[in-house]
Amino acid sequence: MPPREGCRLPLNIGFLPLPVDPSQMAMARSLRSTGITPASSQLPRIGNQTGGRVFLFLHTDDFWRDYEAYRSRGVVFREEPGEKQYGIVAVFEDLYGNRWDLMDLKR
Repeated sequence: MPPREGCRLPLNIGFLPLPVDPSQMAMARSLRSTGITPASSQLPRIGNQTGGRVFLFLHTDDFWRDYEAYRSRGVVFREEPGEKQYGIVAVFEDLYGNRWDLMDLKR
């Protein structure tokens, strides 16, 4: 399925957004959104809302496949992959400096 028009993913790592459930579209159309510009004091926080900690988690069923694919596409990993008691994990950053865990949990 091709991406929806106007859809921009934060990383070019080869996944596509899920289709929107039609039952949710009516609610989405009824919402009003307003664009805002951050105050100058907030600008240093863009990409650092969590003080450098991971707050986004991307689960995979094949860690090494996705790790190598993301690296080949220029994704910046901030930590080498590591075996933890819960699975394999590596920290990477998106285009805005947000830190993510790429995780393959033990089954």
